[in-house]
Amino acid sequence: MERLIIRDLRIEDCEIISTAFAEQGWNKPVSQYESYFTEQKEGVRKILVAEFDNQFAGYLTIRWKSDYEPFDSKGIPEIVDLNVLIKFRKKGIAAALMDEAERIVSEKCDCIGIGFGLTGDYGAAQRIYVKRGYIPDGLGMSKSGRFLTYGDQITVDDDLALYLTKTFKK
Repeated sequence: MERLIIRDLRIEDCEIISTAFAEQGWNKPVSQYESYFTEQKEGVRKILVAEFDNQFAGYLTIRWKSDYEPFDSKGIPEIVDLNVLIKFRKKGIAAALMDEAERIVSEKCDCIGIGFGLTGDYGAAQRIYVKRGYIPDGLGMSKSGRFLTYGDQITVDDDLALYLTKTFKK
C-alpha cells in the first residue's frame, strides 16, 4: 500500500482534522472543515486531504473564485489554506498536495494563484512556492484586501500577505 494518499475531503474527516491540529496546539474548529465540505459539494472549493500511513497528515484547498480581487477579476483560482501537521513535515506532503492542486487547476485554467504571510512563520511556505515557479503578482503587499504604500502603518499579522501566480506551460 502507498504511504501517501491524496484524496477529496469527506464529512467524517472534519472531526479528525480538527482534533489532529488541536493536538499540536492549533485552534482549527470542526465547523471550519464542515464549511469546507459544504463548499466542496457546491463546487466553490476543492479540498485535498493527505493521508500518510493511513493517518491524516495535511490538506490544501483550492478556491475557484478567489477572495483576492486581482485574482478574481482575471479568473485565477487560488490555493488557500495549505497545512501539514508538524509531525509529518519534511516528507514531501506539501509538495504532493501542491502537485495535485496544480494538476487539477491546469485542466481548467492556465494560471493559479497563492498568497502567503510575511512573518518568519511562513518562511518554509515562501521558499516552496518560489522553488515551484510562483512569482509575485507585482502589486506589492496587501492587508485584508487593501494594498499598502509608503508611510502606511499596520499591524503585522496573518492578514499581511504577498500574492504570487504560476502560469502553466501548455
